[in-house]
Amino acid sequence: MSDPRHPDPWSDPDRPAPPPYAGPPRTAPPQQPWGQPPPGQQPWGQQQPWGQPPYGPPQWGQPQYAQPPWGQPPYGQPWGPPRPVERTPGQVIGAAVLAFVQGLVVLIASLYVWFFASIADIASSGRPGVYTSATARQLATEGTVLAVLQLASVVLLVIGGIVALNRRTRAAYRLLAGAHVVQVVLALYWGGRMLDLLGGLGGSDGEGSLAAFALFFAVAPAVSLGLLLSATSRRWFTAPPA
Repeated sequence: MSDPRHPDPWSDPDRPAPPPYAGPPRTAPPQQPWGQPPPGQQPWGQQQPWGQPPYGPPQWGQPQYAQPPWGQPPYGQPWGPPRPVERTPGQVIGAAVLAFVQGLVVLIASLYVWFFASIADIASSGRPGVYTSATARQLATEGTVLAVLQLASVVLLVIGGIVALNRRTRAAYRLLAGAHVVQVVLALYWGGRMLDLLGGLGGSDGEGSLAAFALFFAVAPAVSLGLLLSATSRRWFTAPPA
């Protein structure tokens, strides 16, 4: 029972009901000064790169990065110092360069042989008023065949030099060595053929010098074969790459 001197406000029908409870008063968040980062972040320009642990002791709220134990390389790096890059030996480079030089010389000589073979073929064509000879016809045919063979040997020299500089295989070694062996055989054939032709003419002088000039084409292939037969060259093509 209520006291008549202090009436209960809730029992007064004319008093309006109080508003519902809306929670504690809301306040605006504190404004950060211009240029200052939010709490928990480092200022601009002092942030660590992505994936790199921060300097100093770890702080609350920062991610931890596992450091490799002492003596172990970081992730993605091999053990020990980097391996030196193996370079092509000078003997192999020299043999390949001599193959290119020999190819150029033989190409020029083949064009000359083809030219003279064409002249001999015209002379032995059997036309009226043109001198014909069985020897001229034979020389024309032989010169044409030799010119074609020498042009094919030029292609073999170029391919062998390129392959030897780019591949360390037994096939590359045999290809370059075989190209030089073909050049030695051709030079020896030309030397013997010059001696045979000039000796059969009788009374001709200088057949020895012409035969020696033909053997001049065997100098570069012989030097190249000596370089390829060295232990360094054979090891380069036979041993697996490190």
